[in-house]
Amino acid sequence: MKKLYFNYLDTFKGLSKEVWWLALITLINRAGTMVIPFLSLYLTKSLEFTKIDVAWIMSCFGLGSVAGSWLGGKLTDKIGYYKVMKASLLLTGLLFIALQFVDTFSGFCIGIFLVMLVADTFRPAMFVALSAYSKPENKIRSVTLIRLAINLGFSAGPAVGGIIITSLGYSGLFWVDGVTCILATILLINVLHPKKSKVVDEVKVENPVSVFSDKAFWIFFVSMFMFGFIFLQYFSTMPLYYKDEHHLSELKIGLLLGLNGFIIFALEMPLIAWLQKSKYSKEFLMFFGLFLTGLSFLVLNLTGWIGVLIIGMLLMTIGEMIAFPFSNAFVMDRAKKGNQGEYMAYYSIAFSASHIFGHNAGLQLIDKLGFDSTWSIMTGLSIIGMLALLLLMRVVKKEKHELKPSNSTFN
Repeated sequence: MKKLYFNYLDTFKGLSKEVWWLALITLINRAGTMVIPFLSLYLTKSLEFTKIDVAWIMSCFGLGSVAGSWLGGKLTDKIGYYKVMKASLLLTGLLFIALQFVDTFSGFCIGIFLVMLVADTFRPAMFVALSAYSKPENKIRSVTLIRLAINLGFSAGPAVGGIIITSLGYSGLFWVDGVTCILATILLINVLHPKKSKVVDEVKVENPVSVFSDKAFWIFFVSMFMFGFIFLQYFSTMPLYYKDEHHLSELKIGLLLGLNGFIIFALEMPLIAWLQKSKYSKEFLMFFGLFLTGLSFLVLNLTGWIGVLIIGMLLMTIGEMIAFPFSNAFVMDRAKKGNQGEYMAYYSIAFSASHIFGHNAGLQLIDKLGFDSTWSIMTGLSIIGMLALLLLMRVVKKEKHELKPSNSTFN
């Protein structure tokens, strides 16, 4: 046990203090996003919207996320990541507090669009900051640390969210979301101001290659869209499945969702450190992560036993733990030949687009076909994503093969 403990601590060594500060800011921010997994429940139970209404609201959520990711990438390349992160956190906090006072369908569509527009400008800026604060050999572990912070916050968030709903009602969630964003802003200003932080890997490209000419990236984009499409069901349709089919309370739903974050907090960093030393490529590891995520939906249709909910959550969690860090590292590597903000924006947009179609389609499907058929469709979509990743492996292998002759001639 002692050896395991020290080996676990060793996986965190060598990361810059700026990366640790960025992780803490992300932890504070994400601990407050407890309203998101309860959004479909809030809209149906508290505001009495239909599932179809919720589907369209979640599409507005996704549209705002796409617009925010695109805008965040543009602004990051023009004014820098620090200013974008600071403005995003502060304005998101104020908008979350205001959103609780909106109770009409059209008003909530506009409100959630604006919240996500502002909130998701943070993501491309954060990824570029992370790259700047990380040495090349530490980038995958730095990404993993940020995910660790996100999931530590997210593991506590739903559990605390369930308690807040029970004691204070849904409005308490919006207040906590808003206040934590504002607290994260204050911390950012105090610890990551450009005069106080140290950049260790600043990439400046004189003639950047456009992301639109990168064939491998767009194959990757399709696979990540498919991954995001099915992954996001765990935060919109899955809570309804837990509630309607297995009759779990909000507190139990929060604890089950919190299990995801707790496992990631405990195991992801050593898992990624071990996989980095393995012979497997980033592309293959993304493939395996997507396979496990698809499998998590397949098992739900095999039995009505309530324990299968935990098995499904475990499979999805392991798949997520593998796919996300290596997909992020894949983009960081390719971004070095272009505009980093642009590459990170379109990486974020792959998941933001999933928000547009994934939540809406999932809710429409369960309304018309039921949960079992919806889970079968999600399994099928994971196979499409896996086929895209197999194609990506071939393209990347061909790229490396074409580079070999020129490198040997140069030498």
